[in-house]
Amino acid sequence: MTAFTHRYQTAVRAAVEASQKIMDIYENEFDTIIKDDGSPLTKADLASTKIIHKHLEPLGIPITGEETDKMPFSERKNWTECWCVDPLDGTKEFINRNGEFAVNIALLRDGKPVFGLIASPVQQVMFVGGSETGVFKIAFDNIEESQKWETITDPSEVNNPMVMTCSRSHHSGPVLNFINELKKHSPTIEFAKKGSSLKFFDLASGAADAYPRFAPTMEWDIAAGQAILEALGGSVVHAETGLPLYYNKENLTNPYFIAKTKPLLALSS
Repeated sequence: MTAFTHRYQTAVRAAVEASQKIMDIYENEFDTIIKDDGSPLTKADLASTKIIHKHLEPLGIPITGEETDKMPFSERKNWTECWCVDPLDGTKEFINRNGEFAVNIALLRDGKPVFGLIASPVQQVMFVGGSETGVFKIAFDNIEESQKWETITDPSEVNNPMVMTCSRSHHSGPVLNFINELKKHSPTIEFAKKGSSLKFFDLASGAADAYPRFAPTMEWDIAAGQAILEALGGSVVHAETGLPLYYNKENLTNPYFIAKTKPLLALSS
């Protein structure tokens, strides 16, 4: 795995081992508990967390994430770097057994995602990379053979008709306003409904052009996808201010946001 530094290699290996454990549980019976915030939790979430921490903690970089003990902002605000981890993004999809869940790992530097990976345990593949490395699509079986990695380049043009990827679980009125904006460029809009961060698979590959989210998300849901999309010339911005999302904030909830590929940004400018 020569294309990445040791820390990035470690993250890739952590995601693959965690994904394999997730699938072991997925293919058998499992119980679900409800956390204090009302969200579901399975032993796959906990097992994946344990594996990822086992790999990342020796690197000496702090970790924040979905199932990680939350450090107070008084301490976090002094971090120049940290990992941002969702060990099982799409727990509801996991429980519903529709295959649309993922492992997210991002490296944040001064509040900005500089590296991210999104791994699909079911597909046995990940999109991984960032501003320092470029972006690759890697089959789990090939993580140690970088000559077999597929280099992902900027999508060359907007889809015709335009494709908007969106959540299976969350819908809201402001999305209609965004759709009307898209229709100025494409009278017909197709919709690709997908759970979890796998929506960024479609954006990175050019299969989709936009992903608006006017519903709550957390930093670990989006950071990896933002690192990947920005490395491909796209953007993930605050729906109101148009500024890139910022991370390791005091409040770890994301604002509503809009993600666009590079060709759509060019068309909209």
